[in-house]
Amino acid sequence: MRTEQEMFDLILDVAKKDDRVRAVIMNGSRINPNAMKDIFQDYDIAYVVKETKSFREEKNWIEQFGERLYMQYPEENSYYPSDTDNCYGWLIQFADGNRLDLHVCTLTQVLKDMKEDRLCKILLDKDNYLPEIPPPTDEDHWVKKPSERQFLDTCNE
Repeated sequence: MRTEQEMFDLILDVAKKDDRVRAVIMNGSRINPNAMKDIFQDYDIAYVVKETKSFREEKNWIEQFGERLYMQYPEENSYYPSDTDNCYGWLIQFADGNRLDLHVCTLTQVLKDMKEDRLCKILLDKDNYLPEIPPPTDEDHWVKKPSERQFLDTCNE
């Protein structure tokens, strides 16, 4: 299994070499200060790009990340509508045991996502497009007491 440092180096090296990638954002359990580390944690990465089409059409670009056991395309699932022009992803299980959830997203999409989820860390910003953000926090994911209406709606469901 590649080490965490090897995976970070690979993720950043690919981004630095590809002019279409302008920034790299990481979210999820690997940057959550309250999450326990384990071998099942994946790498939740968003490459900030100007467009997603070239990534979607160039199917083999993903091969540079390593030998895959399987790969899912969540944005192609008919049950979950998505805006592939602004965000497209690959959920990858590698033969060495590592998992990478990689998305290519436009700056507009990333800025929106960063407002909605503060469990986020900027790893690379080639153009200084991204705002300074506070340290990652999982506060947006804490269980909150529902309102009476939310509770009743859930019970009715």
